[in-house]
Amino acid sequence: MTSIDNFLTLVNAEIGLNLGKEDIGRDFDQLAGWDSLHLLTLLTALEQATGHSVSMPDVLEATNLEDIYDLAVGT
Repeated sequence: MTSIDNFLTLVNAEIGLNLGKEDIGRDFDQLAGWDSLHLLTLLTALEQATGHSVSMPDVLEATNLEDIYDLAVGT
């Protein structure tokens, strides 16, 4: 995962939503069509894309996609 753009491409491809950069910081409940299954799908896709595991407890505490991106890239 080299950039937020790559992350967003992965999110849209894996989840099937059409999210833009303006959606990265929005709370999950503000994302049209978002549900908890998307979180699990995204976690699996991120682990495959990055080659390392991402902490499920940390992901469950995330309030938006930016939080998850930070967890995935280790920032």
